[in-house]
Amino acid sequence: MIDNQPVWDDAPWTPPPTLTGEVHADSCVIGLGGSGLTAIGELLARHLSVVGLDAIDVGAGAAGRNGGFLLAGAYDFHHDAVRRHGRARSRALYRATIAEIDRIAAAASGTVRIPGSRRLAATREEVADCREQLAAMQEDGLPVSWYEGDDGVGLTIPTDGAMNPLARCRLLATRLLANGARLFAGSPVRGIERSASAVRVVTDTAVVHCARVIVAVDGRLDVLLPELADRVRTARLQMLATAPATGIVVPCPVYRRDGFDYWQQRADGAIAVGGCRDRAGDVEWTTDAEPTPTVQAMLEQVVRSHLQVTAPITHRWAASAGYTTTGLPVIEQVRAGVWAIGGYSGTGNVIGSLAARAVVAACCDGDPARAQLLLGAEWEPCVTDGASR
Repeated sequence: MIDNQPVWDDAPWTPPPTLTGEVHADSCVIGLGGSGLTAIGELLARHLSVVGLDAIDVGAGAAGRNGGFLLAGAYDFHHDAVRRHGRARSRALYRATIAEIDRIAAAASGTVRIPGSRRLAATREEVADCREQLAAMQEDGLPVSWYEGDDGVGLTIPTDGAMNPLARCRLLATRLLANGARLFAGSPVRGIERSASAVRVVTDTAVVHCARVIVAVDGRLDVLLPELADRVRTARLQMLATAPATGIVVPCPVYRRDGFDYWQQRADGAIAVGGCRDRAGDVEWTTDAEPTPTVQAMLEQVVRSHLQVTAPITHRWAASAGYTTTGLPVIEQVRAGVWAIGGYSGTGNVIGSLAARAVVAACCDGDPARAQLLLGAEWEPCVTDGASR
């Protein structure tokens, strides 16, 4: 069994080098997960020079260690989002995420499939909640249908997808390198400093001088940028995977218990299962990204008792993810020339991509529309970024 290596890490890979010396660029992106890599692509499309840094490697955080779900909508189920954020805004955001899933699939061909997803109810109360979600989505003309099968009852969302998240990140990074991005691994950031004319990003072995910085790290965002500590909290998400399983076919990503348990089946038959964080209590609010016996035992119970899979466990791993009190992401200029995106509340595969494109539109084009779609019409940058105008 492999401890703290995701089942997605199944192909050869050579990490980018460590950055040394002093370099100059128009922009520096910190974090080489899905959102950071998307931001780099957006910056290159504007003919800007970019340096991308990661403390460990491409996709080494939650972006390459999650369940591989591509789900439309934000953190809240659609009927809950309507109550919290209004019908028109929730409908527009949901449709934007459907379009973003298609964009992600096109940009990472071969790592993504669109089989739909399934929400299963674990209790009588959750059955009623599924029916409420069904009614709200049907009222807004969003794709959904009622599901009843041998594995339970709930909803089918036909526009959702599944992917190998680490393979997606590595494919994006390879293409960005070919397009002129300068990417560096093993380069943890020790400080972000503002001078009169530029921003300096300091690592153990290098300094990046640039006009703007985009911090796209999700988990531990509150550590790197303490200004966000009152609104972003880091949690540990845990998963395990089995050897290829016989006697079970999981045709699409499945989530249960209001999304606190989730699983999908790889093409080779292996089952990847995550969740149970809520059952472990406050100890899972931590920046420690090591799997624990308590949660791993709960996940194994899901595999053995609920899914009735007997294949041996081959991988156990964990990752850090940022959560916000609103369920909506952070897209903010926290200091002059320093922008942050993160706090995806466990939905970063799609929302993170939207946030990345929104932050580049805001800081480079002066266009707040994409951020306003995610955060509300009243959104505006908190600090004037002279470099963006």
